[in-house]
Amino acid sequence: MATIVKTKDLMIEVARQLFARFGFTNTTMNDIADASKRGRRTLYTYFRNKDEIYHAVIERELERLWHELELVGRLSVSPEEKIMTMMLTHLDKIKDLVLRNGSLRAEFFKDIWLVEQARVTFDRREIHQIEAVLQEGRQAGLFFVEDVRLTAYLLQNIVKGMEVPFISGAYRSEGTVDEIRRCVRHFLLNGLMHPNRGEHI
Repeated sequence: MATIVKTKDLMIEVARQLFARFGFTNTTMNDIADASKRGRRTLYTYFRNKDEIYHAVIERELERLWHELELVGRLSVSPEEKIMTMMLTHLDKIKDLVLRNGSLRAEFFKDIWLVEQARVTFDRREIHQIEAVLQEGRQAGLFFVEDVRLTAYLLQNIVKGMEVPFISGAYRSEGTVDEIRRCVRHFLLNGLMHPNRGEHI
């Protein structure tokens, strides 16, 4: 069993390196088999096609991100600080993940739906994590959240929506990283309403 796991892990890592260097489109199953020194038959024992091994690469990389988010989840900080740290860690680490994989950066932007298929499990886990922090904040009287599950789902999708401009650097035309972080923090924790809104109603 250990040998099987090691062989599969080797093939995933070899595929990641080839995808990062040459891109998904320019890498073949033969290339992966040759570079792993395991042969085509062994490769096809674990993966039916290139899409499957690409999914495995993305899932493995997202495990790195999930590990970082788990560490944030264990921090002894207030719920509001924890949820902000989770969101910013998500953006920082997924940027590192994409940029460290060279040519995969182009694939990330070109075929976002292929990436979406590979990140279903990660997204579900992150939503559960956000939900737990929201529940903690609500019980402590810090958050006013009517539907914790739905709010967690929306927050996770908001962070996902920020990934591409954050990774590509498009946000730089709108402000510095610190300015954007302050704006996100204010919006998340204070909303859009004026602090003295009662005087204007």
